[in-house]
Amino acid sequence: MRVIFMGTPEFAVPVLKALVEAGHEVVAAYSQPPRAGGRRGKALTPSPVQARAEALGIEVRTPTSLKSAEEQAAFAALGADVAVVAAYGLILPRPILEAPRLGCLNVHGSLLPRWRGAAPIQRAILAGDDETGVGIMQMEAGLDTGPVRLEGRTPVDAKTSGQLIEELSAMGARLMVEVLDDPDAYPPVPQPEEGVTYAAKIDKAELKLDFSRSAAEVERAIRAFNPPGAFFEHQGERIRVLAAQVHHPGGGRDPGQVLDGALTIACGEGEITPLLVQRAGRGVMTTEELLRGFPIPAGTRL
Repeated sequence: MRVIFMGTPEFAVPVLKALVEAGHEVVAAYSQPPRAGGRRGKALTPSPVQARAEALGIEVRTPTSLKSAEEQAAFAALGADVAVVAAYGLILPRPILEAPRLGCLNVHGSLLPRWRGAAPIQRAILAGDDETGVGIMQMEAGLDTGPVRLEGRTPVDAKTSGQLIEELSAMGARLMVEVLDDPDAYPPVPQPEEGVTYAAKIDKAELKLDFSRSAAEVERAIRAFNPPGAFFEHQGERIRVLAAQVHHPGGGRDPGQVLDGALTIACGEGEITPLLVQRAGRGVMTTEELLRGFPIPAGTRL
């Protein structure tokens, strides 16, 4: 098929790779424009999708919007059979959705209608969901409201968002190729009307750990925000926590108080011990390694 690919972050790269390996003709890749990167914020860094598409010799387009008649005409002129969308980041107006012969198919990282929206993988972990997955959704004008052609499932277990992103991306790539191989075999099935939830974009303020919450909730936040890393602050420095262990002793402790020499921290309910941490500009280390050079004594309030 003649395919337009639309995606931006690393999540989308395996989908693009799978389309090419399956023999589809990717006539163009749309991605978010390069962003300022580097320590000084001056150099422009292409998105992971742009970098991979260029390496594959695919034309890349990076419009800031698809609302103009000119952009819509340029999109339609590609004469695509289908547009494959994976975490693209721009709203697709109706003329874009209707231009390809088979419309636009989205790789969405949740079991719809649960967690429609921007951050479904992180929200599933934060909510303590037992199971999540990925759906191949026929896109329409509403926010992730379209019918689903094919779905895959996986347990959340103790996975981080990074691990789930990798797993669901590979699953979504496989399912998308399956649908494109025989679209008639996977007719669109409307989403249930019950069970709709919305996965709001992650706010940077959410990355700061809130020890007034239960230890189980704090541990889920640590996994949900890895990457980039949830954190606490001590002596003006942010310490990222990348893995932790939950304990459930009795209450009565001051939330945020360090309880022992292993950096066990009291929470609103239970306690938590960080296992893997990272200081700014340093590599990932064990909590024991951290405390050798950066002591956080019992009684400290974080």
